[in-house]
Amino acid sequence: MIRLAQPSSLELQALSVLWHYGPSTVATVLEALPDGKERAYTTVLTVMQNLEKKGHVRRVKEGRAHVYEAAHPQKSVVSEAVEDFVINTFGGRLGEAIMALLGSGSLNAEEKEAVSKHLKISKTLAPKKANKVAAKPAAKKAATKKKR
Repeated sequence: MIRLAQPSSLELQALSVLWHYGPSTVATVLEALPDGKERAYTTVLTVMQNLEKKGHVRRVKEGRAHVYEAAHPQKSVVSEAVEDFVINTFGGRLGEAIMALLGSGSLNAEEKEAVSKHLKISKTLAPKKANKVAAKPAAKKAATKKKR
């Protein structure tokens, strides 16, 4: 699979509108942007055009209006963004990233249950070799210190 250019934060907001509402006009995206900041129509139009150039959205003409739709499912785009975030911010340590995310906001009961289910599933699917690999560098350091 070809890896697309990562969308900017504003582009991700526009994509989130398309994933939530489905195919939408620029005016609809402008109204529904999650951060609530006031922006010019032309700013959002440029964002949508850039997303189209990057391959993240498709544009369809319906009458006089241009309607944009997400070209890829939310999960595929978000998983790449999350992977980059975890690597760049936490050095690839997913556990630290999860703890930071959980500490940054509150979850409702439904979200807590969903997170709990995902953690239980990931525990059973986690590779057992990961712990052995992580232990090897520590053992090498201890052996090196003893030699000195």
